[in-house]
Amino acid sequence: MYTFRLNGQETTVDQDINLMEYLRDYARLTSVKNGCGEGACGACMVLLDGKAMRACILTTAKTNGKTLLTVEGLSEKEKNIYSWAFATAGAVQCGFCIPGMVISAKGLLDKVPDPSRAEVKKALHSNLCRCTGYVKIEQAVLMAAKALREGFEPPASTAYRVGERMLRVDAKEKVLGTAEYIDDMYLDGMLHAAILRAPRARALIKKIDISAALALPGVEAVITAKDIPGRREQGHIIPDWPAFIAEGEETRYIGDALAAVAATSKTIAQEAVKLIKLDYEELKPLTSPREALAEDAPKIHAKGNLLAKTVLTRGNVDEAIAKAKYVVTQRYTTPATEHAFLEPESSVAVPNADGTLTVYAGGQNVYDDHHGIVSLLGVGDSQVRVMAKMIGGGFGGKEDLSVQHHAALLAWHTKKPVKNTLSRQESINVHPKRHAAEMTFTTACDENGILTAMKAEIIADTGAYASLGGPVLQRACTHAAGPYIIENVDIVGLGVYTNNPPAGAFRGFGVTQSCFAMECNINMLAEKVGISQWEIRWRNAIEPGKVLPNGQIADDSTALKETLLAVKEVFESSPYAGLACAMKNAGIGVGLPDIGRAKIRIENGKAVILTGASCIGQGLITVMTQIACETTGLDDELFTYIMPDTYLTPNAGTTTASRQTVFTGEAVRQASLLFKEALATATLAELEGKEFYGEFSGITDPMGSDKPNPVSHVAYGYASQVVILDDEGKLVKVVAAHDVGKPINPTGVEGQIEGGVVMGLGYALTEDFPLKDGVPIIKYGTLGLFRAGNVPEIENIIIGKNEAELAYGSKGVGEITTIPTAPAVAAAYYRKDGKLRPDLPLADTPYSRKK
Repeated sequence: MYTFRLNGQETTVDQDINLMEYLRDYARLTSVKNGCGEGACGACMVLLDGKAMRACILTTAKTNGKTLLTVEGLSEKEKNIYSWAFATAGAVQCGFCIPGMVISAKGLLDKVPDPSRAEVKKALHSNLCRCTGYVKIEQAVLMAAKALREGFEPPASTAYRVGERMLRVDAKEKVLGTAEYIDDMYLDGMLHAAILRAPRARALIKKIDISAALALPGVEAVITAKDIPGRREQGHIIPDWPAFIAEGEETRYIGDALAAVAATSKTIAQEAVKLIKLDYEELKPLTSPREALAEDAPKIHAKGNLLAKTVLTRGNVDEAIAKAKYVVTQRYTTPATEHAFLEPESSVAVPNADGTLTVYAGGQNVYDDHHGIVSLLGVGDSQVRVMAKMIGGGFGGKEDLSVQHHAALLAWHTKKPVKNTLSRQESINVHPKRHAAEMTFTTACDENGILTAMKAEIIADTGAYASLGGPVLQRACTHAAGPYIIENVDIVGLGVYTNNPPAGAFRGFGVTQSCFAMECNINMLAEKVGISQWEIRWRNAIEPGKVLPNGQIADDSTALKETLLAVKEVFESSPYAGLACAMKNAGIGVGLPDIGRAKIRIENGKAVILTGASCIGQGLITVMTQIACETTGLDDELFTYIMPDTYLTPNAGTTTASRQTVFTGEAVRQASLLFKEALATATLAELEGKEFYGEFSGITDPMGSDKPNPVSHVAYGYASQVVILDDEGKLVKVVAAHDVGKPINPTGVEGQIEGGVVMGLGYALTEDFPLKDGVPIIKYGTLGLFRAGNVPEIENIIIGKNEAELAYGSKGVGEITTIPTAPAVAAAYYRKDGKLRPDLPLADTPYSRKK
């Protein structure tokens, strides 16, 4: 027996089990989050005798006789102060890490009431955040410290409008751990799932014997490919990803599912998986695109190993290169990288009495999940309802089916609720990554540094399945020439299947790779011409009315030159400053259906915003509220929202490509205009039960359009980032100037920039995804993610000159923030020592890790 004081109550536990498991599964204290289960992320932080410690590496025995505190046990005063501070500072995005941050903050402030920022950074060392970049979290801790010392009065409510710093509407519940993520759900009679994965990246599965697993007490179902009632293959665009590999088939990567178990406990489910007997033949995997493209290479898919080819040509490149004064050709490589969102994938599927199925999913579009699940079950659309809970980060990594379909299948077979949650290592092995790329870029200019031509070959490793590999390759190619005026371009991109983990959507969507190559080439040209990194970009920067390399005419909102002017002084003030520019589209574009939808329903005296658009931490709910307030003139307290639900909310498309603020924001504006019109002749009470519908469809031209100036996307954002090093090559400061159009919520924009910059710094310097025979040889704690102590000063400069009607002039910011950071870091080292570093993560820096 073990006895300890938990949040002020004497608690006795009769077994020695993992403390995080006890707190979550038995005490139901869900502020304690399971982010990694290996002591790396700090999401499960608790105070043990006043010291911040990670619950996942403790046991109930180690708490015997001690005092244990979670966020639930804070005083009301502390809850109010931490909620206010974290919301006001803008420290909350996806929110999954925040209760752990609050515990680490309390551990510090109880001992050091007036800490320095350095002390705050040190206290947060064991806490990871993938969203915020830590800047605003540190600010929140300092604000909380001041309020605890000097007293606190909650501020009066404010009527917020577009452009103002409205507090996130979901911040308080995220700070206090009451926000419900899917793994926080517990239902009576709920079963737990476990999945048998491929034994090797490539293996011929001869026999799957489930008999011993079925015989284990507590096991209620074991299913394989033959138990799928509908279509087995899934996929966003190309249905090439089977829910299970069948007997007689080859596995394509280490994450392939072979069987799924539902049992009365997680432990029993995992034991059952170990009892499934496999007869298989190990085969040599194809682990590089060039190997997969060889004529004699085995076919990973029946159609061959080439997923996609993208070609973009304008002008006469070879002639322009031949006439150029200066030409640079260089090969570059960028690695696969892990999204590392703090919340591992989880889903709960619940059979209903009427024969329908409700699936709770944490993906980036409930309608995408719905489409996959109904096709897998072979049922009509009305038979399945998909609902969202809070989503603990995504960055593109939660666009594919990962857990939802297996939970649904098991619930369908057992007629009982089933929860399917991935362990962190399983998540790392299973979901798609950022594409590894091998690129050769040739860039040419005249004697004045005016760019005359660029030519590129991009080979992207799309891994075992298509996912969004085709569109990612398109963006890598369409943005490869950068935000510059270049009349002659010849870009060819190949997306190649291998037996590596799939690659799909990831913040930057292919542009992180091609931008790195192009920006490095430009720096070498600048050196040849004898001008600065800033000057060569200024001379070639796109302007309103000029033609982008893809043929689209830049609109009046284009402000790349404004971002360059904003960083000119800081760039020129340091000998070790590196500069990079970037552009990124808002919206899917290229002629594809691209629609935002929203409704406003008057219910119980409130205006309820309904949309299927997922908030994955970017602050969409708050942005929609501000747009509705701006349009109607009503106070924010009159508006509320519901989470995405395929029975209630209209399909607003996927949260991807910086599109939701623009597309669904405009849909909310349209619905709000109708609501405002109705209010002119009726009171809110008289409108009870009424609905107002808004929709925005982005009309664009397809890839390969024969128009001289096709419209590929409805909007583009632009950025210039400067990275400054000290004499030792350590990061000192990042200045990020971003053309975001009209910033709907400046605090939210700053948080997106800071988080994106820190993600880009990791991509540049420390993050990698090593594989051996197609198998990741890495854990969450060794991914190379930046912690608070690694992060230099970050200065935001928001350029907002767009006053268009469309979403009040917003152009999105989520994607672009990460794109120019890595090449800016490379540019800083190039200025410091003259050494080109053509591979990521960059070699020979103070941050380089031993291999």
